[in-house]
Amino acid sequence: MIDLKLLEKDFEEISKKLKSRGVEEKILKEVKTLFEEKKKIKKELEELLNKRNTLSKQIGSLFKEGKQEEAIKLKEEVNKLKENIKQKEELLKKIEENLKQKALIIPNIPDEDVPIGKDENDNVEIKKVGEIPKFDFPPKSHDELGENLGWLDFKRGVKLAKSRFTVLKKEAAKLERALINFFLDHNKEWGFEEVYVPFLVNESTMIGTGQLPKFKEDLFKVENEDLYLIPTAEVPLTNLFRDEIIEDLTQPIKLTSYTPCFRREAGSYGKDVKGIIRQHQFDKVELVAITRPEDSDKVFEEMVNCASNALEKLNLPYRQVMLCTGDLGFSAAKTIDIEVWIPSQNKYREISSISNTRDFQARRAKIRYKDGKKNRLVHTLNGSSLAVGRTLVAIMENYQTKDGKIEIPKVLEKYL
Repeated sequence: MIDLKLLEKDFEEISKKLKSRGVEEKILKEVKTLFEEKKKIKKELEELLNKRNTLSKQIGSLFKEGKQEEAIKLKEEVNKLKENIKQKEELLKKIEENLKQKALIIPNIPDEDVPIGKDENDNVEIKKVGEIPKFDFPPKSHDELGENLGWLDFKRGVKLAKSRFTVLKKEAAKLERALINFFLDHNKEWGFEEVYVPFLVNESTMIGTGQLPKFKEDLFKVENEDLYLIPTAEVPLTNLFRDEIIEDLTQPIKLTSYTPCFRREAGSYGKDVKGIIRQHQFDKVELVAITRPEDSDKVFEEMVNCASNALEKLNLPYRQVMLCTGDLGFSAAKTIDIEVWIPSQNKYREISSISNTRDFQARRAKIRYKDGKKNRLVHTLNGSSLAVGRTLVAIMENYQTKDGKIEIPKVLEKYL
């Protein structure tokens, strides 16, 4: 959640940054009005409290002097003040609650080095790694390859569920499992502890990492239950520490987890209809870190390198891209996307997003750490390492042969 005190203190400057993220002028005006009302009510409340305290002292003096009649009149006035004070306090509480609800739908403030832009066309390429494969034949798409080899069964996926669900068979099913194990082992080498988490979480958990209330339409909810299917392991991993004070954070807490992920993809109608690039259910291995503020930049770099190195081990060409303000995820202050080369599309496609959310999620989820005698908000970071289905797509297309078969990356052989 955005720091409301910071927004109130430097409203114009932070509003500019939020507008670059697509926050509507209307919402910012509503927040500014609430700030002004809060300031006005606080001033009135302070004046009433001071008057009550002054009169209360006078009442005591009057009683001592035997001026009971005057004292009783003042007492009646104090009682009226108390009622007025109560009304002002209730009004102030209501304003503060309204501000909190507004804050829940306002995205994070972008870091200073995040490029200003409207959408993915304004993202900035950082570097490219690996050689793009050159085929002496027209390369097939993964969906065509998958159907020809009997690896991907789209029709039965639709029959069992609906569109954007796919059945993986034969070597595809084995590769999916091999990739999960490879990523988990790889992440362990980078200092990430494996955790197995619930795939269903409650509303408080979804609010903690920013999925609710903003993205309710993208989530699968269990009917008549306070439970949602997770869109990413970031949600349960980060919320492991919700409402907690971490006693010792001298070293960052680094976690990794495999989970299936579930998303309605409500805003992506018509995108990537063919194949398995955009599914309602997909596998992912996630990286999450909880750090002190002074450590988060270093850990962010480590996480980008960890995910990138996995692609290098798989010998898949990729590039790193810094997201512009208009393309940042809701909770992110800064994001680097890792995009893998997809031959059939003749372009790079996102396979991982590494984000530093600073204290945005920690404020929502009340995750703090002991810093001497003070409790401070942690920084939280998350990223894919990697989206398993998209890695499978990349392997199928980049490792295809002229006769329609698919070679296996050397690093995966021991997992098969």
